[in-house]
Amino acid sequence: MEQNHAAHAFATLGHPGRLAVFRLLMRFAPQGVRPTEMAQALGLKQNTLSHHLADLTACGLVGVERQGRSLFYAVDLDATEGLIGYLALDVGRARPDLVSQLLSSQKDTARMTSPLRDTDFDVLFICSGNTARSIFAEALLRDLGKGKFQAFSAGTRPNTDLNPFALEILRRNGHDTSGLRSKHISEFQKPGSIVMDFVFTVCDTAAAEECPPWPGQPITGHWGLPDPVKATGTDAEKALVFAQTYAALRRRIMAFVALPFDQLSRLSLQSRVDAIGLDSTTKA
Repeated sequence: MEQNHAAHAFATLGHPGRLAVFRLLMRFAPQGVRPTEMAQALGLKQNTLSHHLADLTACGLVGVERQGRSLFYAVDLDATEGLIGYLALDVGRARPDLVSQLLSSQKDTARMTSPLRDTDFDVLFICSGNTARSIFAEALLRDLGKGKFQAFSAGTRPNTDLNPFALEILRRNGHDTSGLRSKHISEFQKPGSIVMDFVFTVCDTAAAEECPPWPGQPITGHWGLPDPVKATGTDAEKALVFAQTYAALRRRIMAFVALPFDQLSRLSLQSRVDAIGLDSTTKA
C-alpha cells in the first residue's frame, strides 16, 4: 500500500467512532450491513453514522452496494489486507518478534488435521438467545458431522429455556434433545476452555456484539438467519418458520461437513466458510 493512502486510512481509523463502525463491519465480513442495523448495534445517531461511513468509504476501507431499496456497507478486504500488510511488513519490517507470536497463535490447517491432536474439529455456534438457531446448528453438526466434530452453542443474552417449537422440530427430525441447554458465551471464554477451530454467528445480533478475540484465532463465519422466535400467526405458521430455519441451517452444515479439510489451506477454508454464508440457496 502506498504511504499516503496508508496514512489516510490510519487517520480515518484514528477516530473512536469510525473505528467502532469498522470493527463492527469486520465481524460481518464479507457480508454487508444496513446503516439502520449498524446504528442500532452501536447506539449512534443516523447522521453521525453517515459521516463515519462516508469517511471510511472515502479512504477505501469500506464499500457500499445498493440491493433493492437498501444500502449495504461492507469491508473491502483487499484494502484492509493491504493496510495490515503495510503496518506489519513495511513499517514493522516483518520483524519476527512482532509478527511471529500472532502467526503461532493460530490453529493453522496443518495443526487442525495433525494426527497428534484429537480427530475432532471444535465448533461453536453463537446467537443472541441460544434457544433456536444456534441450538439447531449444534444438534445438526453433532449428528451430521460423522464423528469429526464437537459441536457447541451459546448465546450473548441466553434465555432460560429452549424454544418449544425448536425442540419439536429437532425431535421430529430424529435429534436427541436431552443434552441441549441454553448457555452464555462466557462458558467458552474461561481459562482452560476448549480452543475452537471454528466460531459461527447465526444471527445478526450476535455478530454485532462486542466480543474479545477468541483464543487460538479460530476461523470465523457469519451465517445469519432471521429469528424464527419473532414469527407471528398461528402455531402452524410459526412452526413452518422454524422448519424453514432448520432446513436452511441443515443445508449450510451439510455443505460445511462436506469440505475437504485436509486439502484446504487456512485461507481456502475461510473462503469456503464465507461462501456458505453468502449462498442464497442456504437462506431461509
